[in-house]
Amino acid sequence: MPQAARLGAPLRTAQRARIEAALVSVALFGANSLSYLLNMVAARALAPDVYGALGSLLAVIVVGAVPAMGMQTVAALLHLPSGWPVVWLGLALAPLTLLGVFHGVLQGHRRFAVLALLVGVEGVAKVGGALTGLLAFRSTAATLAGMAAGCALAAIVGWLVCGRRRPQRSPVALAGKVLHASQAILGLVLLVNLDIVLARHNLSGAQAGDYAIGVIITKIAYWLPQAVAVIVLPRFVDEQHRRRAVPAALAVIALLDAWVVLPTLLYGPAIIRLIGGPGYGTHVTAAWLFALLGSLLALVQLLLYSRIASADRRSATAVWAAVVAEILLVTLWLDGSVTAVASAALTSVALLVLAGLLIEYRSARRPIRTP
Repeated sequence: MPQAARLGAPLRTAQRARIEAALVSVALFGANSLSYLLNMVAARALAPDVYGALGSLLAVIVVGAVPAMGMQTVAALLHLPSGWPVVWLGLALAPLTLLGVFHGVLQGHRRFAVLALLVGVEGVAKVGGALTGLLAFRSTAATLAGMAAGCALAAIVGWLVCGRRRPQRSPVALAGKVLHASQAILGLVLLVNLDIVLARHNLSGAQAGDYAIGVIITKIAYWLPQAVAVIVLPRFVDEQHRRRAVPAALAVIALLDAWVVLPTLLYGPAIIRLIGGPGYGTHVTAAWLFALLGSLLALVQLLLYSRIASADRRSATAVWAAVVAEILLVTLWLDGSVTAVASAALTSVALLVLAGLLIEYRSARRPIRTP
């Protein structure tokens, strides 16, 4: 092979990696934008107390899909009018779990272009189905039924693009790793969605509706830098690469989320009304709390992924401690307003970020183990 061709190959590979990384970013941004669209349409189509119930159920769907994330409670607390929303919620979880497996397969093989395609299909199918049910019947049950149908369609596409894989028996060691990752991510996903469930249980209907609008801001800040974690996660397998990648990734996440925190600090009330409409915002006095909460949760996610890759169980323990702390804070003290519940969530997550940074710092000072 000519020398010029040999020198050009790495450049082409690097260029392709950058393009595929950009595709993943675009796909994730599009999928999450569709989720925000669903929430904005629902906020205008439903009364605030009904939208509060839908928002909390959508949060439960994310928590229930944790087995999928590991491979890569409910009606009594939420004051639901019937059992059908929970039935459709359950039917949406199985395809979401399969989609998590397919994401992991594509991510592990660094097939980021195909992963971007699947994320896009998933976002359109899931949110498109939910919007169809919402606009046709204007009910929580119909919204979740449409979402379940869209998730099933996306799971079929995922199975096809992954080569129609069949189940295989996993070794015990792999099962142990999956179990560890699952319980760690379960704690994270529960922490991300816990505040809206606590708000629905402890606040009035109108307050819970306003809180659900604030959670949209939290999710924007949380998901905006999501592509950073997706791209760097395969690099975390190697300890030396992980030590270099973690500080840079944390800095990128903080920089990206500054574009969410600052506008909410300056124009919070206007942003709340823009998202939810004129009927919302009465009970939200500090929209920036939600933006800062989402930003800190994005940092927690990156730190947790780093520790999962190194088989370090301390961060998982810290996440579950933060879950317990938030529940206690809201249940025993900060349960009287939207700001109080948001402050409880923010306090718990801020302490978790500090604990995660300390764990990461101590781990980075240890000598790299050689095989």
